[in-house]
Amino acid sequence: MANTDYAGNFADFLKACPKEKPFCFWLGTKEPHRRYELDSWKKAGSDLSKVTVPAYFPDNDVIRGDLADYALEVEWYDTHIGRALKHLEDLGQLDNTVIIATSDHGMPFPRVKGQIYDDGFHIPFAVRWGAKIKPGRVVTDFVTFPDLAPTLMELAGVKPHSQMTGKSFVSQLLSKKSGRVDPKRDHTLLGKERHDVGRTDGDALSVAYPARAIRNDKFLYVHNFKPNRWPVGDPEYGYLNCDGSPTKSYLTELSAGHPDYRFFTMAFGKRPMEELFDMATDPDCVNNLAADPAHAKTKAALWSQLQKELRAQGDPRILGNGDIFDYYPNHQVSRQQKLYGKPGYDPVKLFEQKYGAGGKP
Repeated sequence: MANTDYAGNFADFLKACPKEKPFCFWLGTKEPHRRYELDSWKKAGSDLSKVTVPAYFPDNDVIRGDLADYALEVEWYDTHIGRALKHLEDLGQLDNTVIIATSDHGMPFPRVKGQIYDDGFHIPFAVRWGAKIKPGRVVTDFVTFPDLAPTLMELAGVKPHSQMTGKSFVSQLLSKKSGRVDPKRDHTLLGKERHDVGRTDGDALSVAYPARAIRNDKFLYVHNFKPNRWPVGDPEYGYLNCDGSPTKSYLTELSAGHPDYRFFTMAFGKRPMEELFDMATDPDCVNNLAADPAHAKTKAALWSQLQKELRAQGDPRILGNGDIFDYYPNHQVSRQQKLYGKPGYDPVKLFEQKYGAGGKP
């Protein structure tokens, strides 16, 4: 655990705030980012038999222990949320403050963080606002991060920028209903490009792994635009789009003949262009139905809907201009020069040569 007193920092912030003005505070923590103290679950007296192991991992003590260590990091974050709420309560501001508790992605494990499977993007999201939000409700309307800015801007009485593609969900917050409040919010779109360095394609370095997806109540459809690329980064560079962990070490050290090798393939192997998962029967996304003739119409309909909505958003990847994502310079130039053994590698110069200094060909 970091020795940062996140909740204490929030208390100091509140003391410094002018009493007559509204405030905004982002309580972000290092936990549960990697690395963890190995086997901290033992000191905490955690019971490994109570750990739920996802279907995309082998069930053994290495994996269970890593998951238990992760859970302790999450619980530490939770304690700071509780303390922050207490600070607001002590100042009489608890019921007058919009409080959002969420995460930016799923747990930092193979096949989760940085990957477009349900556990990577289906995250906790809880909101509290005194008497304005009816408590105890579970709302199933699909919302995603692009929707947050328009929502907060509406609450603040500010008009969202025309470039924003997200839609406010203030009506969902203020509704008294549970379940599906707006029948139109029955799906969400997802996307991935580059999430780290260490992926190549021929002479091109630090390229993306472009994927787009659509998730509704029943299915997750994923379209991988470059299935020839390694989704988690090239093996020779250590699968850098995955944090180091006991789970990663266990999977990457397996031999091809090992009974658990299929879990390595699920986490780090190349993927087909299309993936389709039944979210009711396969929430861990391990059974790809894309090649099943029985689901051909479903797959085609979801791909068509995904293309239509991405075009409306002006997504370069769907409009045929997606290569620009591969050329956007990663700021860690010296790291890449060392990684690829190319001291003269200059991603900024390469981008300007292809697209000009303003980003236009």
